[in-house]
Amino acid sequence: MIPGMIIDGHTHVYPDAVARKAIAGSPADLKRFGDGTVSSLTEVMAASGVDRSVCLGIANTPDRVDNANRFAGSLDADRFIGFGSVHPGLSPEENVASLRAHGLRGAKVHPMFQQLTLDDPRLLATLDAMSGEFAVIVHVGGAGEDPGDRCSPAMLADLVRQFPRLDLIACHFGGYKRFEEAAEVVIGLPVHLDTSWPPSLATLDPRRVREIIEKHGPERICFASDWPMADPGAEIATIRDLGFSDDDTDAILGGNLARLLKL
Repeated sequence: MIPGMIIDGHTHVYPDAVARKAIAGSPADLKRFGDGTVSSLTEVMAASGVDRSVCLGIANTPDRVDNANRFAGSLDADRFIGFGSVHPGLSPEENVASLRAHGLRGAKVHPMFQQLTLDDPRLLATLDAMSGEFAVIVHVGGAGEDPGDRCSPAMLADLVRQFPRLDLIACHFGGYKRFEEAAEVVIGLPVHLDTSWPPSLATLDPRRVREIIEKHGPERICFASDWPMADPGAEIATIRDLGFSDDDTDAILGGNLARLLKL
């Protein structure tokens, strides 16, 4: 990794033909900062100073997993880091085979979109099969009007304890719209947390955010925007304004994720 490289650990892109429809399915209360296409993200990255972006695929049904993984694997590897999808409707062997076939580093799990719970035995079997080979980025907490009881901070904590060999990154500080609950049950556990908090991390108390990062350890925090539901440039500025040392800030903005993904 080039020192000072900025990596956005949480973005969503889709094939041009379906991007508009896919983005329309996102929470209606969030402004869009792009149209969900690769070209749109490329422009935003250039304007924001982002060097590479993790692009997360989500297949809501088992029959769409391989197509989502094929698209993620087709992205320009010099600029994008494709993460595919897994689904409990497929066997662990089928999920892992698809990720391998398309050269992916990991997968996104979104319990709300995929209509599953974080303690689903079928999901746990797939996570076990992925341990030691693939990273997993998991949505935790609410979305829209849904409080996120199918993917609560406590359920995340159970996953962390159950799979010590799994490279796990929890979105939204371990609990979107459940920040203080996550602070109680997730902070301090051996799990990486991403900083995405649409519409902006700046909506949280910066003193509390800094306190949480210090308690968890800056070395386990990864910058993430959740583009197109947030502006990466604004999120980078918010992280810089937290006042960490240059070394810690660089680690959060890219170094930690590069180390985890062996970039």
